Amino acid sequence: MRRSLQNTSAARDAAMTTFLFLLVCLAFLAVGIWAARRESVDSQGAGDLINARRRLPTWMACLTLAATWIGGGYINGTAEATYDSTRGLVWCQAPWCYALSLIVGGLVFAKPMRERGYRTMLDLFEQRHGTRIAAALFVPAVIGDLFWTSAILAALGGTLGELFQIDVRLAICLSMGIVVAYTVWGGLWSVACSDILQLACIVFGLAITVAPALRVAGGWTQMSSDYVAKFGDQARLLPQLNAWWGSDPWAWQWLDSALLLILGGVPWQVYFQRILACRTSRTAMSMSVIAGFICLIVAVPPAVLGAVGATLDWSALAATPPAEPAAILPHLLRYALPASLSLLGLLAILAAVMSSMDSSILSSASLFAWNVYRPLARVPDADPSIQRILRGAIVAMGCLAILLALEVESVYQLWYLSADLVYVILFPQLVTSLFLHSVTPRGAVAGAVVAVLMRATLFAAATEQGARMLATVDWPVPLRYAPWLTLAMLCSLSTIVVVSRMRSRA
Repeated sequence: MRRSLQNTSAARDAAMTTFLFLLVCLAFLAVGIWAARRESVDSQGAGDLINARRRLPTWMACLTLAATWIGGGYINGTAEATYDSTRGLVWCQAPWCYALSLIVGGLVFAKPMRERGYRTMLDLFEQRHGTRIAAALFVPAVIGDLFWTSAILAALGGTLGELFQIDVRLAICLSMGIVVAYTVWGGLWSVACSDILQLACIVFGLAITVAPALRVAGGWTQMSSDYVAKFGDQARLLPQLNAWWGSDPWAWQWLDSALLLILGGVPWQVYFQRILACRTSRTAMSMSVIAGFICLIVAVPPAVLGAVGATLDWSALAATPPAEPAAILPHLLRYALPASLSLLGLLAILAAVMSSMDSSILSSASLFAWNVYRPLARVPDADPSIQRILRGAIVAMGCLAILLALEVESVYQLWYLSADLVYVILFPQLVTSLFLHSVTPRGAVAGAVVAVLMRATLFAAATEQGARMLATVDWPVPLRYAPWLTLAMLCSLSTIVVVSRMRSRA
């Protein structure tokens, strides 16, 4: 009898979750289609689909940028990092570092990019170095978007599978299908309007689950003291002074990761798409800075939920800890909170996933249609074929993201890797092309080659076989803990400058 009641309850919860999932997806679709019809998107060219006629109001641009950054990887990855016993709060860098990247982008990069009136980020490289180099730089940009989108989709699939045993493949395919539909229909206008509703769902769904979760853990004071007792120095936001020297100076790797996320969070088309859609450069600057502070605030609830999961007595809940750190947030929602609150937490994650997916696939599709197809096919800017290629690329990116998401193990690591590629390869190109007038195409190519070679070497060293080989060598401490990714980025930047000056003098 008891087993029958449990099965009935589980079936009811699954039915409620499925209903909520479908209802929310249809609501986002309706808002996206409404926005497209309101702005008469069908009469626009590809350029207007990409930049929303450069008419995004400040408040809308701010909210859509914040919603884009606060994706499923942002929420699930933050909870994963604070929960993971090998990391702790000190290694939960992505939320505050990505928030700082918006502030840095607004103060340094937004004004010059908007004043030049580009359509995409790669227009800068096309103007400075030609169409072929811009098309080549499309590759790391689209790989970064693809990894990011896949991390977001994996967060949704893991949440639904963990919470209510909903088929992961079905959830991933359906949510991406909805996103592709309204993004194809309305471009940036549909994405921006949907993002506003999605951000409201994120804030509401997260805020309402924090207090009940803390009560289960014994309150804030008890939870925080237990967390400090478990993680020690790694329960701090910043490394202590003794972590910078001595026999284990791991803080230099921490700094490497922080710089990667802060500076590597800037050279993204998904970011500059909103910058270039603003009405003025002043609007672009202010909305980027404000969005950064919004992201910082919204990162607090998932960080708290991850800490709750790390200190919770799971046996008292008749449950076991999650098998993988990446599953901590849905696991906590399922076992520590009532079913109604679990559904609201699911609403937040679903909204976060869709708010970033639409922006990411539109970003990559825009780069392909505008900076690869348009110049290489030599068609005019207003050619209708660009719009068709743009919409086809949106569908293709969605399908690729689905395939990769089904193979993801760690949301946080995939999220991290997407910034890794952009930081080492694209950030030096952005800085030099935007601020140094003496940079030449040959310098840009040389810098990109150095970045790719160094990143490939670091990747080989990070593999299991490479790690075993390196472990046989007694490396000096400075080499063992050196900020290698930042050094790779600086080598690329220096190569661009040196080769450009050599060429100009010749």
